[in-house]
Amino acid sequence: MNEGDFLGKEPVGKLLLKLALPTVTAQIINMLYNIVDRIYIGHIPVVGEDALTGVGVCMPLIMIVTAFSAFVGYGGAPRASIFMGKGDHKSAEKTLGNCFIVQIIISLLLTAALLIWNRDFLMTFGASENTIEYGVDYMNIYAIGTIFVQMTLGMNAFITAQGFAKTGMFSVLIGALANIILDPIFIFGFNMGVKGAALATIISQAMSCIWVLAFLFSNKTHLKIRKENLHLKSNIILPSLALGISTFVMQASESIISVCFNSSLLKYGGDIAVGAMTILTSVMQFAMLPLQGLGQGAQPIISYNYGAKNADRVKSAFKLLLKSSICYSTILWALVMIFPQAFAAMFTSAPALLNFTKSALRIYMACLLLFGIQIACQMTFNSLGNAKASIIVAVMRKFVLLIPLIYIMPLIFSSDKTTAVYTAEPVADFLAVTFTVILFTFQFKKAISQISDNDNKDLQQ
Repeated sequence: MNEGDFLGKEPVGKLLLKLALPTVTAQIINMLYNIVDRIYIGHIPVVGEDALTGVGVCMPLIMIVTAFSAFVGYGGAPRASIFMGKGDHKSAEKTLGNCFIVQIIISLLLTAALLIWNRDFLMTFGASENTIEYGVDYMNIYAIGTIFVQMTLGMNAFITAQGFAKTGMFSVLIGALANIILDPIFIFGFNMGVKGAALATIISQAMSCIWVLAFLFSNKTHLKIRKENLHLKSNIILPSLALGISTFVMQASESIISVCFNSSLLKYGGDIAVGAMTILTSVMQFAMLPLQGLGQGAQPIISYNYGAKNADRVKSAFKLLLKSSICYSTILWALVMIFPQAFAAMFTSAPALLNFTKSALRIYMACLLLFGIQIACQMTFNSLGNAKASIIVAVMRKFVLLIPLIYIMPLIFSSDKTTAVYTAEPVADFLAVTFTVILFTFQFKKAISQISDNDNKDLQQ
């Protein structure tokens, strides 16, 4: 059996389960990683509340850093899988090598930018005189470990893309466990506070980075990082970056949307509305990350078989991904609608905030059951190498729909402007899903038709 050929041979259902289980687990671990980090910081004696707020203001910057890793990794990995499906091992390895060197270049540029301008960035994102020093202390150390974050997240995508989902999961698990252990040691044991939390994070990411690179330089992998593939080729790297733009927009825009929501909610609902928004976005992670994990599990199957011109397996993999995604999003939607207080109570015990968030959750998550469709289609666009459609879908939901609606909805529903702001999310979700389904229907049929026609021509020859 050729390298990666199990992606074209094993039953699709069994294969998706084998690949998606580790990727979903990795996303959940990553989610817990961030939550546990915040819990430790929030419990620093005396200054915990200000420290947590200061580090919280760092989140938009951290999201942008991780978005750049996705820009390279989630653009290059599907193309590597497609090349593998075509039997073009050389181009697949060139894609890996080119993405590796670009990841290093971006890491160095980001490190310099964060070290020079992090105070200015943090003040723009809402830090106050009381919290700015905590944010600066955290980012000065985090910036030094930017290369570890970039390498771990970006290069790990190439491990998963080859079908080594368990290895990819361990990459995340190593860092998460190390961070959970090191956080209290540095924060409380060495009395380093916020600086200790940042140091624990970059050490943990460095451990994950060593694991990822050791695997990609070893003989265990199908695609190996080789010296001869580190010279940048425009025909290799530019299509990869084009495909990664949609994922970059999805992740980086979260920081912009966070600022838009918070400024609008502060104006109409005050601090309690902003506090509730923090909880709403945290609960949304319970939906987004597992759905993205499912998509990442399906990506190697769809990409490989698309490259191999196996239309039936591409269709089967997408249908299974769609059904799984819809089932998950529908179940989570039902739980949020029935038990909103239970979700809110995970993040706060304050009665006023709890009651406020309970109502806001039902509004904000009203269209969550449709989200499985959105993510399944968007991830499949990426898996097929359709950069243009993937970018259009990402920009449509975030920039064309959601950001304007945050400001338009309070003007339409003036009786309760705070609720109107929260309503922007489900309205944008409904319109985005409608647009995505229409676009996907045409683009998917076109993609399947192309590989079916090419396959028929090959048989005739």
